[in-house]
Amino acid sequence: MLEIKNLAVEVEGSPILKDINLHIKPGEIVALFGPNGSGKTTLLMAIMGYDKYKITSGQIIFKGQNITNMDINERVKLGIGMMFQRPPVVKGVTVKDLIHMAGELEGDYTQLSDRLNADAFLNRYLNDGFSGGEIKRSELLQLLSLQSDLLLLDEPESGVDVENVELIGRTINDMLHENLLVEENGLTRKQRHNKRKRAGLVITHTGHILDYVNADRAVVFIDGHIVCKGNPGEVLNIIKSNGFEECKKCDQKI
Repeated sequence: MLEIKNLAVEVEGSPILKDINLHIKPGEIVALFGPNGSGKTTLLMAIMGYDKYKITSGQIIFKGQNITNMDINERVKLGIGMMFQRPPVVKGVTVKDLIHMAGELEGDYTQLSDRLNADAFLNRYLNDGFSGGEIKRSELLQLLSLQSDLLLLDEPESGVDVENVELIGRTINDMLHENLLVEENGLTRKQRHNKRKRAGLVITHTGHILDYVNADRAVVFIDGHIVCKGNPGEVLNIIKSNGFEECKKCDQKI
């Protein structure tokens, strides 16, 4: 679904990402670890197409199409959606207004709202006075309405209490597995994976979201480079035990 080839990105003249190569298959969920300032958010912003994040070399291929120079709205229409770590406040536009204007769902979205306990803020201005949990739930409601094929999730557990982390995590996991039916629970992991279509790239600092989101693999960013790849649980345990410096030791294996 997504292929990133030799990507280099700079922000305000400063190089941030260097020679990034990453692919995500349909139905695959990739967790992205790394210390602050390592380039994780820059990667998501570059995939999304924000002007501040200037691609100096390389390509971004989405569903077989080169989107490196496409505008944001074109990428969204192709099926890329993003959940921001710190989305802006938009006074004068309610959450319900935005869903009606931008969402792909037709008719009633009450079920989606109920799922995220969103009724309390549907008629409020976007993110105006929202708590951390309300911001994340609002972002998820917008993503659900867009029905994107690739979900870019920037620290979905950031600033959220324990109860909301579980709600948000389970909703994300359901979104990424939504085409699986209850009667398919008897299938093997490989068979279930082959039936999934929606893919995800999830940034996490704490790893708490992975208690609810079943990631297939993990990559570690340090200083704008991918230095390590592996099983999400194993990589997280290494980081918790020995820090990110330990991840540099697997650099030769990539």
